[in-house]
Amino acid sequence: WKEDGKSESNWDHFTHKSGKIERNENADVATDYYHRYEEDIELVRSMNFKVFRFSLSWPRIIPKGVGEINQAGIDFYHRLIDKCIAVGVEPWITIYHWDLPQVLEAEGGWANRKILDWFSEYANVVTKEFGSKVKNWIVLNEQLSFTGGGYLMGNLAPGRRNIKNFLRAVHHSVLCNADGGRIIRQNIPDANIGTSFFTAHIEPLNQEQKNIEAASRVDAGINRLFIEPLLGLGYPEDALPALSKIRKHFEAGDEDRMVFDFDFIGIQYYFRSVVEKSIIPGIRAKEIKASERGVDANEMDCEVHHEGLFHILKKFSQYKGIRNLLITENGTSDPDAVDGAKVNDIRRIEYIKYNMQSVIK
Repeated sequence: WKEDGKSESNWDHFTHKSGKIERNENADVATDYYHRYEEDIELVRSMNFKVFRFSLSWPRIIPKGVGEINQAGIDFYHRLIDKCIAVGVEPWITIYHWDLPQVLEAEGGWANRKILDWFSEYANVVTKEFGSKVKNWIVLNEQLSFTGGGYLMGNLAPGRRNIKNFLRAVHHSVLCNADGGRIIRQNIPDANIGTSFFTAHIEPLNQEQKNIEAASRVDAGINRLFIEPLLGLGYPEDALPALSKIRKHFEAGDEDRMVFDFDFIGIQYYFRSVVEKSIIPGIRAKEIKASERGVDANEMDCEVHHEGLFHILKKFSQYKGIRNLLITENGTSDPDAVDGAKVNDIRRIEYIKYNMQSVIK
């Protein structure tokens, strides 16, 4: 995690804190991708995939967040990209996938408006460096996860719980998303530019009006929050009035700056969420866990609901400003074990199979 000049990320910092990760594990080695990327890409090729999506590590490329570039980090990604091209697998780059340099997190991270400049510098460096080889780019991975999980719920890095910081982080990430798209367009005119969103199919517990309205608020907070300002529709205050507080963090020109015409939107779907009205401030809704409803669930107690992918694609296809939809993430968490030289991963195979069937039926 700190080899060849990489600095500490907010996730390194988070996982090194006792009690944050089950069994007090950390991410120092994980899948050892840094050393085994060639083997990983060969596995991708052997499964007849034509595309390999991977994410860049900001603290590996610019260890201090801004300023001096770590050449060893740059060289690693060139080797990775070259390996993809050599075996006939097209590289797709995600610029930001949650790992902020800890030195920037210490200055407020996504809650600090300076991140507009920090991120622009980083995006400018990587697009100029790799743009001649890579034409498919994703700006941000799941803003809801790193803003909501990181600054509101506290279950993801950096582990904060503060509504004001969350709203700031949301707005700054929306601006960075659009800024990133413009930077890619400027540096790589023939690029295919997208961004990816966490989504969930939201349904009310029953047809009582209070629960229908609760589902609408949750849908606004999960599925509408980031796509609509990007399309020039603003934040979905109509369904979730608490979002009006974001306006406190607007500066002149922000409404126009939030908008960018992406070539595609990446849909990342995993589960359905069933909700009912509650007294939780702001959202006034709570999820009814899969285990409470007695439905098929994965290891994270998230419902395995194949038709939800179809509903999400249909929902997003109704936005006039979206050119193309791609499924950039989809899967499930299930226990598996190595049996000799194989992993008999039946549940995941079935999950993908039935999700595909729900889309093409």
